[in-house]
Amino acid sequence: MKNAIQLNDIVVEVTQKKIKNIHLSVYPSGQVKLSAPLHMNQDTIRVFLISKLSWIKQKQKKFATQQRETPRDCIDRESHYVWGKRYLLKLIEHDERPKISLGHSELLLYVRPKTSTAQKQAIMDEWLREELKKALPPLIAKWEPVMGVQVKKFFVQKMKTRWGSCNYTKANVRFNSELAKKPIECLEYVVVHELVHLLEPSHNARFHRLMTQFLPHWKLIKDELNRLPIAV
Repeated sequence: MKNAIQLNDIVVEVTQKKIKNIHLSVYPSGQVKLSAPLHMNQDTIRVFLISKLSWIKQKQKKFATQQRETPRDCIDRESHYVWGKRYLLKLIEHDERPKISLGHSELLLYVRPKTSTAQKQAIMDEWLREELKKALPPLIAKWEPVMGVQVKKFFVQKMKTRWGSCNYTKANVRFNSELAKKPIECLEYVVVHELVHLLEPSHNARFHRLMTQFLPHWKLIKDELNRLPIAV
């Protein structure tokens, strides 16, 4: 069940479905979406949105001012970032399975002749996802005993609005595959952030105290991550 709620100049797309909690998201485009339980009436939803109006505007402003990555064409000498380091793409055509390897300053992309730009980008996206999947286990293993938590499962996927998310009831965490482009300390910050949610689900004062306890300089890393370009 879908409808829209207008709050001054902001239009919120509302979807009601079989869920327990309300979820509010602001997308890089500025679009605002809310998912709410079926039993929640429109007046309650509107009151909730009004209470979040300043947060919505803050998120929209952040996305509007944050630098965007320029679209990639996957051509020779194009800049790509892996773990915060800039590499120049070197395209190599061969009649074998696609693969990617990193040189000192080059990212080598091996593809079959006539591979389309969309296919090259898909190969890059999958490679980044696999790189992140390899980087996460040692970081999770490092922080689990320190924080006294245990992750049941972790997932890596492209996410539109978040660097990570946590289902604290199932002890599952998700990470944005775009993190493989960012410095490794940014990934560690997101790992700590999501694992703290296993101790404190909300972003309240206790959450902030726990973040400072485990990662005293977390606010500096968060600011750095938010300054870095986001994907289009």
